[in-house]
Amino acid sequence: MRFVFADDSFAFDGYSPSSQPLGGPEKALACLASPLAQRGHEVTVFNRTTYGLQIEGARWEPMDAEKPADTDVLVAFRTPALLDLVAGARKRVLWCTGDLAPLSGADNEAALVRHRPTLLFFSEAHRQRWANPLGLETRVFAPGLASNYLGDDAMRAYDPPRAVTTAHPQGGLGWLLTLWIDRIRPAVPTAELHVYSALLNRGILGSEVPATVRPLVELVQAARDRGIVVMRPQGDSGMADSYRSARAFLYPGMPNEIFGFTLAESQAAGLPAVIRPAAPVLFERVADGQTAHIATNDAQFARGAVQLLSDREAFDRMSAACRAARSGRSWQIAAAEFEELAH
Repeated sequence: MRFVFADDSFAFDGYSPSSQPLGGPEKALACLASPLAQRGHEVTVFNRTTYGLQIEGARWEPMDAEKPADTDVLVAFRTPALLDLVAGARKRVLWCTGDLAPLSGADNEAALVRHRPTLLFFSEAHRQRWANPLGLETRVFAPGLASNYLGDDAMRAYDPPRAVTTAHPQGGLGWLLTLWIDRIRPAVPTAELHVYSALLNRGILGSEVPATVRPLVELVQAARDRGIVVMRPQGDSGMADSYRSARAFLYPGMPNEIFGFTLAESQAAGLPAVIRPAAPVLFERVADGQTAHIATNDAQFARGAVQLLSDREAFDRMSAACRAARSGRSWQIAAAEFEELAH
């Protein structure tokens, strides 16, 4: 079967997830192509890559490369206009990411009416956000997990104990930093909070950042002695190593969560979490009291973090539960499920 994927966002390819940070949706596209090709399909991805290259059976081509006249399945990533990319596609799929704005507007709605694609969402909560006024077929496709997170590498849990967060500056990071400074660090005076944030890292290095991020940069700089370490996000290899070197994954959460990508990855690696139940989809990623503490107020969140950072027995118990509960949903398994979209 022939699959054509199309994405006009930015340059990445099937090698990117292992070596550089990607958003959850972009990582899903990057990680699906090769396992799908390895199942015997012809897979071509057209995106902003500079040069054409073959990666484990899948072909990656620049957007201006010659397009095929037809294909079995055309998968447009995020943008309805990309549904026009291959005139003779037997089936068309629009893979929706977090922002559903591209489904609105006269031109986008016209593309949906013209092609009546199947719409693909990352979770049921994600699908429920769209009213589906055209009555199109919709499907939920949960992403897989990279092998980096599914291996049986031992947790290292260094001393001093580390907590990790990937919270976005506009997604509760300011709240978490304040809670760390006021409640968590005083209770565990040697603990470190490793913050993986490209924006915050740029600000600390002196680069321009949005005005909304500047107060967080100043907060971190004023609290240099509170164990806060700001780091650049890494690819899957580096992030998996970071998770296995920590005691707690601190996750403020956002109401518009569509899956909880880093929460799923850190849980699979064996790192217990402390989360705020900001969105219903997060309950699918954790088991309260077993693989994570679900905190409904500041005191509960701080207490859960302190326990994981200071009580090795509690950490070991919850870490083992994380590994036992992980689905083992590799991208090879996910690719087999994706085949069903062609029928």
